[in-house]
Amino acid sequence: MISTGDTGVLDQSVHFLEGRAVNPDEDSYYDMPTISNEQASLYQHCVRAIQRGLRFGVHGLPLIGSCDWNDGMDKVGAEGKGESVWLAFFLHEVLTRFMPVAELHNDAAFAARCLSEAALLRQHIEQNAWDGEWYRRAYFDDGTPLGSSANPECQIDSISQSWAVLSGAGDPARAKQAMQSVDRHLVRRDAGLVQLLDPPFSTSDLNPGYIRGYVPGVRENGGQYTHAAIWTAMAFAKLHDRKRAWEILNIINPINHGNTAAKIATYKVEPYVIAADVYAVSPHIGRGGWTWYTGSSGWMYRLIIESLLGIKLEVNRLTIEPLLPPDWPEIDISYRHREVTYHIHVEQVAVGSTPAGITINNAPQADSVIWLDVARGADVVVEIVVEKVLG
Repeated sequence: MISTGDTGVLDQSVHFLEGRAVNPDEDSYYDMPTISNEQASLYQHCVRAIQRGLRFGVHGLPLIGSCDWNDGMDKVGAEGKGESVWLAFFLHEVLTRFMPVAELHNDAAFAARCLSEAALLRQHIEQNAWDGEWYRRAYFDDGTPLGSSANPECQIDSISQSWAVLSGAGDPARAKQAMQSVDRHLVRRDAGLVQLLDPPFSTSDLNPGYIRGYVPGVRENGGQYTHAAIWTAMAFAKLHDRKRAWEILNIINPINHGNTAAKIATYKVEPYVIAADVYAVSPHIGRGGWTWYTGSSGWMYRLIIESLLGIKLEVNRLTIEPLLPPDWPEIDISYRHREVTYHIHVEQVAVGSTPAGITINNAPQADSVIWLDVARGADVVVEIVVEKVLG
């Protein structure tokens, strides 16, 4: 239990849990961990977790162990040597975002280590993870690449490409080319879905793990795994490719799978919640999978609010840099900060017709920041003018 007090949450003292390590001949074990007598600040818990992740293989990429985001790839690094390209991008994101936290805690040594480890990751990614038109997904224990054009199955996996963009760790030109490869190989406009990987695992000698237990084209094995499809849309948005970002949103939007009787007969699940997956195998192409409890719903919210509408909330400040379709003339946003309600109107105008800018309660602002000030009163009116961008 975290105690309360005047210090920040990261300075609160928290006990560790104790349990034996997994033995070399075990995949897992069931036990009840105990509460350790040892305790440390929550900040130190974070530091230890990051340090635990700084374990790399022969390509300088993080060890995948029993799996990474895709828990179905539990045999890629079963011997302790396999490496994950996606995890390299994700670890880079963790390091770069934690570095200022370390600086705020006057931990200059760990802040410097975060910076140096992130730089090394970028170097190793470009040296050992680029496949020619996209980034590879992983390396097996024996060094065989996964997610390579040389593979008979799983030649391309979307999450390495999207996180090359989202993490900022990928070479900009390569990351853009990788997303073009995603669009070419994984976006199934005819079926209204975005595959996680292709071709699915089926008959080859590659054995990434229990992912092969799924029928080819179902769930993680080459179907649409919506969590990853949303990352694809977010990556296109970060590249300012509004056309494809909104197109991907429309493809995965469940409403568009159930707006006709014929579509709902194919989709078969509720068209008002996010499905964790959509099948990409005949005769069930376009059929929705697990609904209601997928974490994709939270990512869908972030895609719409942050990536497309461009709403970014930081401490005591709000910025709005929307990526709107060209045929949207305006949007209205109501945001409440404590007792103050901000009524925000964003108008999209033709280039050169009206000066872009922002006014708060009719007062022009020098920058695009909306400062969240409780002293403003109960209601604040914000007017934002942005120039329309085609494409």
